[in-house]
Amino acid sequence: MPLILRLALRELRGGLSGFGVFLACIALGVAAIAGIASVSRSLSDGLGREGRRIIGGDLSYSLINREATEQERAVLGKEGRLDIIASLRAMAVAPGGDATLVELKAVDPATYPAAGVLVTDPPGDLAGLLGVKDGAPGALADPALLTRLDLKPGDRITLAGHPLTLRGTIQSEPDKIAGGIGFGPRLIVSQEALRGTGLVQPGSLSRWSYRVQLPPGTALDAVETRVRQGAPEAGWQVRSRANADPRFAQSIERFTQFLTLVGLTALIVGGVGVANAVHAFVERKRGAIATLKSIGAPGSTVVALYLTQVMLIAGLGTLIGLALGASLPFLVEALFSESLPLPLNPTIAPGELALAAAYGLLTAFAFAITPLGRAHDVPVSGLFRDTVDPARVAPRRRYRLWLAGSVLLLVGLSVATSFDRRVALIFIAASGIAFGLLHLVALGLMAGARRLPHPKRAAPRMALANLHRPGALTPTIVLSLGLGVTLLVALSLIDANVRRTISATLPAKAPNLFFLDIPSRETGPFSDYLRAQAPSGKIEEVPMMRGRIVALNGVPVRKIRPPEDAAWVLDGDRGITYADTVPEGTKVEDGRWWDAGEGAGHLVSFEGDLARMLGLKLGDTVTVNVLGRDVTATIFNLRKVEWRNLGINFVMVFSPGTFKGAPHSDLATLSLPGGPDAATENRILRGVAEEFPSVTSVRVKDALDAVGDLVGRLVLAIRGASGVAILASLLVLGGAVAAGHRARLYDAVVLKVLGASRSRLLSAYALEYAALGLATALFGLIAGSVAGWVIVAKVMHLDFQLDLSGALIAAGAAVLLAILLGLAGTARILGHKPAPYLREL
Repeated sequence: MPLILRLALRELRGGLSGFGVFLACIALGVAAIAGIASVSRSLSDGLGREGRRIIGGDLSYSLINREATEQERAVLGKEGRLDIIASLRAMAVAPGGDATLVELKAVDPATYPAAGVLVTDPPGDLAGLLGVKDGAPGALADPALLTRLDLKPGDRITLAGHPLTLRGTIQSEPDKIAGGIGFGPRLIVSQEALRGTGLVQPGSLSRWSYRVQLPPGTALDAVETRVRQGAPEAGWQVRSRANADPRFAQSIERFTQFLTLVGLTALIVGGVGVANAVHAFVERKRGAIATLKSIGAPGSTVVALYLTQVMLIAGLGTLIGLALGASLPFLVEALFSESLPLPLNPTIAPGELALAAAYGLLTAFAFAITPLGRAHDVPVSGLFRDTVDPARVAPRRRYRLWLAGSVLLLVGLSVATSFDRRVALIFIAASGIAFGLLHLVALGLMAGARRLPHPKRAAPRMALANLHRPGALTPTIVLSLGLGVTLLVALSLIDANVRRTISATLPAKAPNLFFLDIPSRETGPFSDYLRAQAPSGKIEEVPMMRGRIVALNGVPVRKIRPPEDAAWVLDGDRGITYADTVPEGTKVEDGRWWDAGEGAGHLVSFEGDLARMLGLKLGDTVTVNVLGRDVTATIFNLRKVEWRNLGINFVMVFSPGTFKGAPHSDLATLSLPGGPDAATENRILRGVAEEFPSVTSVRVKDALDAVGDLVGRLVLAIRGASGVAILASLLVLGGAVAAGHRARLYDAVVLKVLGASRSRLLSAYALEYAALGLATALFGLIAGSVAGWVIVAKVMHLDFQLDLSGALIAAGAAVLLAILLGLAGTARILGHKPAPYLREL
């Protein structure tokens, strides 16, 4: 065993006194990163393991607005057994006239589910539960539907005027994730019952999924190739068991990156605690260092010895953090398995744990090397003499290079392992700016305190002197507390603005009601009905179809790698329409709108920002698949769309000649002059359900409530991860007070001998910590507000409103916490008797 390691292990036999904050900071940061990464891997593995159950088979081929032709079904049927699912939105009407939106799924009881188990209450054969009895087909409902309409099993509802009997409730649906986020409770019926309602019409908004059960050992790629060749114009949306839902997988990766960066923030904040602990450790070891150097040990050996000890302790903290992080998926599974919307496969993820360990060890090294390196060139005499006023020796160039190397490794690791490197680089730049600004705030505070006139009263004079004295706690407290307050203020503003947008701003701008699947032959009577029910309301109507972009400039979308912000346009189906004139709420920004003659051709107006991200310009071509046909149109103009009004907006608006004669339904909105009006909305919903049973009505408030619930869960996860960073700030703050124990102890002894009372000393310390807390809180308010504005206005593209109610509470709590922690750390010092310490002076 090398001599350095033997000496380091021998010194560690004395225990880890003084390294409590060091261990806690490293363990906390590593646990956050390891836990987030482990849960993410468990979710990804769960999606992969349960891929067949999620999509209901080995392969899923989906079509929008139409069923597969006999030829297309034959192509799929050659590969394996088919399970066909139809899904759409409809209005369920209770016997009393109350109506609600439902996510309707029509299945074949003989084949569904092909993978997984459908759990119902009461249990029973699916064919029996959905079959016709007493003149009405059966249906299975989400318990939420029964609660919303005040129903019970055995009651009847109507869909498009056709009765259904509720035979039971759905307890577990194996392929629920495949349907995405729904705005209403699930209702399962047979396909025979669906056809009996008349809801399936040419152009109606429905999705038909053809799930293929392959023979064991069949290669997925080969099947996909044969199907693509056998039905090249079908316009399938394809999912496989190996990639059940790329949208969920990408969302998991993106959200994991954000939480990992928050965890890395906790680790970096904790690094300040590491630096404090190592500095205090070097101070405690001055006698040992002096002895080693006096017997000839070179400075490099001294640094290597204590760096080895520090990294061994960092390794212990890392192991503790890894153990806690690795256990998190199993803890989540045990506590929340019933409520998790995604399948979780708890597992030990070696790669993710190794990454977290690398973060922890690199952070410890980066923050420890500078205080350790300063001991290299300090003379022995200085080590014995600088008890009260330690000399500040800059570390040698080699240690500065080691510091730079470790920081570069941390940056490289963050960027190389990130889902979105741009976000990682922004985070790194923001962290560097935050550290630099806080360092400037501390220097400015010390310089200002040094230049201020001395107060006449003793306590304020002592407090002012403590702010800029040698070894002052000002830099450490400002840094640790400033990062925590900044994070709290930014999160408070982001949360307030997102919730305000969902609960107030959007409802005020948005229509009250959306109406889908209006048969084109009933558009006139439907509009007349709405005008009669809401004479002062504003009605908008447009033709509506669904289609998928299959090629840009002749290049298939599967060969295109779009930027993340525009990928959603090419993923899945889009609502499309056609118009003679510029749609309301949009503005042509490049080109011009077509006239009547030009509109007879195949032209398209594309949303400007998305077109630029996809590299499209005027004259380029876009190919969409609508109702099984590929249609190519030329981009005639680009337009600006205001998405936030939640009105009728489309990425693509085609010229009327593009889809002349194609079957379609209409989409309409109703905006009431007084804003949200629950009574009027409910009255119109019930009337539409009775008079136009095939029309699907969506109340915007219900949709926003669903979005708000999802946002609330995401915010809760962010708060949990941010809580780790804030806890690290508190640990660093406490560690800073503990690190200053030695200097404060001698101050207190001398002052007590000179006649200072305990209350006067406490007053001086309280004023000092209050000044630090106020300065830090002010910085946190400003920096957090700027960070919140950038994220809300520039990243989320929402209107920003400076609401400091929650932020002021956070800042006030920071000031109070600084005072309480500071006094708690110094109160114990004041209880020491002077005599033992006077003998050492």
